[in-house]
Amino acid sequence: MVLKASFQMAFLAIEIILTFYSNVLEDSLMVKFLLFIITAVLIAMGVTKLANNLLPADKDFVASGEEDTI
Repeated sequence: MVLKASFQMAFLAIEIILTFYSNVLEDSLMVKFLLFIITAVLIAMGVTKLANNLLPADKDFVASGEEDTI
């Protein structure tokens, strides 16, 4: 429940920030595009980090140095 509420609050905050920047920088498409790219990268990094923390480790993964040779 708390996780769902935090996702909703984060999404709302991101939308408000993007709306603010969009209104301030409405004439410059290049700045908007760069802001979108930076925001997309930050969100992707955050989701990846969150998924790594919440999901269990992959038990089928074996490091290349630990493979058994038959």
